[in-house]
Amino acid sequence: MFNSIGLPGLALIALVVLVLFGRGRIAALMGDVGKGVTAFRRGLKDDERLNKRAPPAGDGKRETHA
Repeated sequence: MFNSIGLPGLALIALVVLVLFGRGRIAALMGDVGKGVTAFRRGLKDDERLNKRAPPAGDGKRETHA
């Protein structure tokens, strides 16, 4: 679907987006995206840390289903 756009087409799309939204709004949006990614990574790291500390659920025996 997007194989035929190419570099000139992407540059034109970027230029139109820049004209429509302005540099300030795009910078603010990218800052918000960066904060979201940072919060997501922090959440993953906290989750991994909690999983390492938490004891296994149950009595430790595995159930096998036949």
